[in-house]
Amino acid sequence: MEILKVQGLKKVFNSVIALDDLNLTLSRGEILGILGPNGAGKTTLIHCILGLIEPTEGEISIFGKDLTLHRSEVLKRINFASNYVSLPYSLTPFENLMVFAHLYEVKDPAERCHRMLRLFELEHLCNRPTRRLSSGQIMRLNLAKALLNKPELLLLDEPTAGLDPEIARKTRDLLLKLARTEGISVIYTSHNLKEMEEVSKRVLFLKKGKVVAEGMVNDLIRQYGTASLEEFYFKVIGHED
Repeated sequence: MEILKVQGLKKVFNSVIALDDLNLTLSRGEILGILGPNGAGKTTLIHCILGLIEPTEGEISIFGKDLTLHRSEVLKRINFASNYVSLPYSLTPFENLMVFAHLYEVKDPAERCHRMLRLFELEHLCNRPTRRLSSGQIMRLNLAKALLNKPELLLLDEPTAGLDPEIARKTRDLLLKLARTEGISVIYTSHNLKEMEEVSKRVLFLKKGKVVAEGMVNDLIRQYGTASLEEFYFKVIGHED
């Protein structure tokens, strides 16, 4: 089942082309990796899918519905986490989650919030002001927020940046489990190519807003005679003009 379809997406900021005729699809239960250097358009793409940025051209369909016509309905069924977005520092982790639980109309919000805090090993910090959390703890709180409403589509922008190796591994394992058992679909950006190879079977490479390579990880590695996704990146993508 096709969860997301992007057709001919273009975004121009003051004559700078951030996305250029981008097309992609995402199936139910699939984790699609979006890779590329800084400024490639990864975050712009996610913001367009979230409806935070209006595309210059193109169409975005989520759950078979046009995003521009059904934005509120669609957004209730998706969620987002990013290493670059901060939650209100004056609130505690529990208070932050409760705000979003009410926004998403989550049933039994307090119980769900505590469950997410336990899942990301934050419950002992639930009453501490968020400003007193470490950067890794704040990222874990963002991930807890992203799963509050049991989203069908999850958009993750550098979700493991700043996490210690153990928590990063648990996060990857959790995403794979959710995709397998609950059919959650994930768009996942990262600069960590080894991590991406573990999480995503299919990847899309962006450079200067254009798709320069796309396909199944094993097929790309085999096609270009490389030993890993990292080697593929530097051999092929690193030499694109």
